[in-house]
Amino acid sequence: STSYSCCSTRGARQVKACCGWAASSTQTSLVAKMIQAPILHVNGDDPEAVLFVTQLAIDYRMQYKRDVVIDLVCYRRRGHNEADEPSGTQPLMYQQIAKQRTTRELYADRLVQSSVLDAERVQAKVDEYRNALDNGLHVVKSLVKEPNKELFVDWRPYLGHAWTARHDTTFDLKTLQELSAKLLELPEGFVVQRQVAKIYEDRQKMQAGGLPINWGYAETMAYATLAFEGHPIRMTGQDIGRGTFSHRHAVLHNQKDASTYIPLQHLYDGQPRFDLYDSFLSEEAVLAFEYGYSTTTPNALVIWEAQFGDFANGAQVVIDQFITSGEHKWGRLCGLTMLLPHGYEGQGPEHSSARLERYLQLCAEHNIQVCMPTTPAQIYHLLRRQVIRPLRKPLVVLTPKSLLRHKLAISTLEDQAEGSFQTVIPEIDAQDPKDVGRLILCSGKVYYDLLEKRRAEGRDDIAIVRIEQLYPFPEDDLIEVLAPYKNLKHVVWCQEEPMNQGAWYCSQHHMRRIISGHNKALVLEYAGRDASAAPACGYASMHAEQQEKLLQDAFTV
Repeated sequence: STSYSCCSTRGARQVKACCGWAASSTQTSLVAKMIQAPILHVNGDDPEAVLFVTQLAIDYRMQYKRDVVIDLVCYRRRGHNEADEPSGTQPLMYQQIAKQRTTRELYADRLVQSSVLDAERVQAKVDEYRNALDNGLHVVKSLVKEPNKELFVDWRPYLGHAWTARHDTTFDLKTLQELSAKLLELPEGFVVQRQVAKIYEDRQKMQAGGLPINWGYAETMAYATLAFEGHPIRMTGQDIGRGTFSHRHAVLHNQKDASTYIPLQHLYDGQPRFDLYDSFLSEEAVLAFEYGYSTTTPNALVIWEAQFGDFANGAQVVIDQFITSGEHKWGRLCGLTMLLPHGYEGQGPEHSSARLERYLQLCAEHNIQVCMPTTPAQIYHLLRRQVIRPLRKPLVVLTPKSLLRHKLAISTLEDQAEGSFQTVIPEIDAQDPKDVGRLILCSGKVYYDLLEKRRAEGRDDIAIVRIEQLYPFPEDDLIEVLAPYKNLKHVVWCQEEPMNQGAWYCSQHHMRRIISGHNKALVLEYAGRDASAAPACGYASMHAEQQEKLLQDAFTV
């Protein structure tokens, strides 16, 4: 990396004159001491020294695989752009810069004094460069004129597909079980930690059909089946190997010698790459890199996971300027997947919301997909759908926390082997649609709270429908699910988030249009937290009180 000092080479006094009000030290590169990287200070007015230091840094990096920093001590001669006059705000410094001879002049004089060139040859080279600029010629002598076509990616198979196009994410049950068994094989003498051993014992039972499938197993099998079908997989994020809530354990740690083993890298000889990197909490940098990676590898499943969903706040510029608008601005397709843990468990404002409303506000022209799956089979088919169908759109998944081990958030092997991702999940309990007078629409974890309350109260007059994909909004699927309910008196949207957050404001027009088409007398009602400046309250008791109230409102509003 290179650190640029905005002042000339005349020392700390001039540094302070330029940017001392914003700097904590006299050298911009001192931050590199934190990682004990070598720092090479070089005078920007000495081109040969700059070249030497650059080569030295490259050699060091290649030899030792360690970071090295070049502190290029130089200055800005012009303003920020051609219309800017910096002397308006920095008069004294730019009086000095105006007197400072340019780097080219200094180096030309040095060459003349050393008898390398004469003054006429120097002027000839200046004129040659000027003429090249005037004639639109390239001035970098080593510029590549023809691109390396081996690096080209053929995006034609991914163009022109509607988001509603059908896709087959089924997978042979026997092969699924064989892959699962392969993942459970550990190297001889490899000892896993006690809780991890229990997770793997449970997965053995899930593989045999003796236990219902949980989220961690389903997600892992999505990766295994995609790898089996030839798709590379790349995952980055804080705690991505274990999973923030200890549900994934894709990377195992030997309790004897601290060595690691990644079962998904050992499915079969010649399998595609499975890359998994625990990253620092540098969300903007990591997400930006993964965006770029995904725009060059359409055949791969590329995933970035936030430790908590709101950690994506630090990468908002990448989301706004690239992920959600890159196709519209530049025609660049991208199949990046973002996993954002989301759910109100009383953990306070910073660990509840993945800011669903921000993503929905950015939705237009079918630019991204925003989904909130609630079952293991749903996340399995959703991840497989992202790669198997030829549509390449960024996928934002609001993933659960407490649902990772919820007693009702389960699926079966058959759900994985057969089904598909359902954008809308209808009522699952046996009911007569003619008896239903109240329909509750919802997304995410609140569904299970509503379901348990409905069952406890024996309210067969209430049906609960889950909208698992909030954008593009599945209007046709919701119309089909609502069709049997001919005697509705109330339709309620229920959410855990405050009214000014979540899906209410961004999605209600879709629901109103469908409800009006079903029965013009129906009005969409709201049940959820009141509008709030923060995503959630900070007291567990208040959280529980608010949660109970919104559930009650959904049943009575």
